Amino acid sequence: MKGVILRVAVFAAVAAFILLPLAQTFLLSFMSTLPREGMVEGEWSLINYRNIAADPALTGSIVNSMIYVVLNVVLCIGAGLPAAYALSRYRFVGDRHFLFLLLAFRVTPPVVLSLPIFILFANAGLVNTPVGIALVHCLFNLPIAIWILESFISAIPKEFDETAFIDGHSLPSFLLRHLVPAIAPGIGVAAFFCFIFSWVEVVFARILTVTAGKPITMAINALFGFQTDIGLVMAMTVVSLLPGLGMIWFVRNHIARGFVMRA
Repeated sequence: MKGVILRVAVFAAVAAFILLPLAQTFLLSFMSTLPREGMVEGEWSLINYRNIAADPALTGSIVNSMIYVVLNVVLCIGAGLPAAYALSRYRFVGDRHFLFLLLAFRVTPPVVLSLPIFILFANAGLVNTPVGIALVHCLFNLPIAIWILESFISAIPKEFDETAFIDGHSLPSFLLRHLVPAIAPGIGVAAFFCFIFSWVEVVFARILTVTAGKPITMAINALFGFQTDIGLVMAMTVVSLLPGLGMIWFVRNHIARGFVMRA
């Protein structure tokens, strides 16, 4: 009995540690935290969310973030799937070493490559655009997508491929009609991680958006100043959490099945 009570107490303490800051963020987002005409400081209101909707810079940052995150996920899955299939089904000298090199590149600190990437993207005209951020995020997220997808494809017997080819399917037809449905949980897991890593990344978002194309992370950072509107910052933070929650809800079944399959 004492052991059960102790476990419940520990769980409650951890839950409180995690949820209390989120609860405070949510509550402050509905409060006026600066003196305003006709409104008492600390009064409950939708003023912060109305200010977000009325500010083109803030709404634009939300749109920019959604554009580059969606592009990043599409490009990572689109390029990662055939690469993962090749690494899973074909053998060549150094194939396993290549996989480890991909992972080693992923853990390289982004700031190490920030200067050469900025120079390259500036010459290509990709600075201050969501497309530029999406491409550079693919550079770091593609190895993760390949690793995840390769492990799921390797769990499927090769006879699955051979049967489809005997039935007359070409490789593209097999990938789209048979392999994608078979590894849908793996695609969900890969899409989730690519989305989250891209959504919260700030190093390249800061470097590649000097004057325009700023994502939501940079928009929140720009709100801090001599007199910071904490309520507005918290409202933008709440808005920034919504796409992540939506992504989790959208791929929740695939993520659960994916982790069970790989367990």
